[in-house]
Amino acid sequence: MSTDRGAQRLAALFREGQRFWATPPGEAVRRAERACLGPVCERLFGMHSLELGFGSVLADMCPVRHPMQWAPTRELAQGASTLICSPDALPLPDGSLHLVVVHHLLEVAPDPHHMLQEAARITADEGRLILFGWMPLSPIALGRLSPGRRQRLPWRGQWRSPARLRDWLAFVDFEIERVDYCAFQLPGRLPRNSFFETLGRRHNLPLGDSYMIRAQRRPQLIETRSSGLRFTAPLGGAAFGTARLEPDQAAARQGAARQGAAHERRMTEIE
Repeated sequence: MSTDRGAQRLAALFREGQRFWATPPGEAVRRAERACLGPVCERLFGMHSLELGFGSVLADMCPVRHPMQWAPTRELAQGASTLICSPDALPLPDGSLHLVVVHHLLEVAPDPHHMLQEAARITADEGRLILFGWMPLSPIALGRLSPGRRQRLPWRGQWRSPARLRDWLAFVDFEIERVDYCAFQLPGRLPRNSFFETLGRRHNLPLGDSYMIRAQRRPQLIETRSSGLRFTAPLGGAAFGTARLEPDQAAARQGAARQGAAHERRMTEIE
């Protein structure tokens, strides 16, 4: 989304999303999703994270030192740590984040394939990519039967099942670790019933309004990438400085050089 008109459309969508997540139904779903994310997020450590979505911070319980949010324009930024850009052109280095959360943005993003590629690109090998989406078959999906509602959030856009996103993730060399279902309710009711929520989460029934996908990079790809030389650099301006070898790799190379020099000396003595 490189044009001003495209940025304005995305900003209007962002404001609409903020209004929905501030309503009682939006708040109820958000609390349920936060409860799903909490146990996973508390075990994730790292330096940097990014949350892509319309509402307030969802993963603020995570022990990540430098969390970032996203906004399409400067006027919508909620703080100094807000990343202002198009969601399909993230100005961050490859593998620089230990946690990336995409919260109900794939359904309405102008270029969802490219946005998912960007989210996967900036996720570290040992990091996690978390995707929240709406279940195509759920109580809240009944609202999509009304043509008028399909033009408003949350019912607008393309709703995709976890099975569909599994194929998308495979294309960017990620695999699903687990799918959790959230926000259980009866049709026409808010997802506030603790009995349904407890029962649904205990058995992880695919009957909730939304789902949470936890994904990571494929193990064989991690092995391939880590078998070569690794360079370390902090995120930000220093990332463009001189790269350096990891200490264990540098020591190994120095040892190999010393062995080669000793071998040459022995060959010279024999001659």
